[in-house]
Amino acid sequence: MNFHPNRTITREEPYSICFVCLGNICRSPTAEGIFQHKVKERGLESYFYIDSAGTGAYHVGEKANSTSRSVAKSHGVSLLSRARQFILDDFLEFDLILAMDSSNYANIMKLKSSTTAAQLKMMRMFDPQGYNEDVPDPYYGGINGFEDVFSILERSSEELLNQLSPHIFNE
Repeated sequence: MNFHPNRTITREEPYSICFVCLGNICRSPTAEGIFQHKVKERGLESYFYIDSAGTGAYHVGEKANSTSRSVAKSHGVSLLSRARQFILDDFLEFDLILAMDSSNYANIMKLKSSTTAAQLKMMRMFDPQGYNEDVPDPYYGGINGFEDVFSILERSSEELLNQLSPHIFNE
């Protein structure tokens, strides 16, 4: 499925993306870090504002899970964010909100106002190997669970950036 952002992406108005999971310590900070890494590799940092959040407040202020950080580091990706809770104002701040699973999606929808311009999508709508499925929670899956999630998010992030790139206006 081809995704079309709700506006042209420029340096003056960077496109803002928020990746959302439950606690903001495993999946969403990993997605944030991977997407930041891919954007930087293409020299597009000034065209994007990238963040992550959790629907729950369980880990506010904490670094990403140590296994998530370790797996990301082994792939050359840094996870530097601190956990925060998704809030109503995020609908005003972000162009695109990407839920990691259907439960997160439902929780975000409960907050959503009909007047928001933000687009809410599932992260794996960009995964060519698991279209619109949930990104599994790696927390209890051991190292293999974290590696699998990294692979899913890497594929999804690559496709997301590929679909957004044609909408970047280079002045």
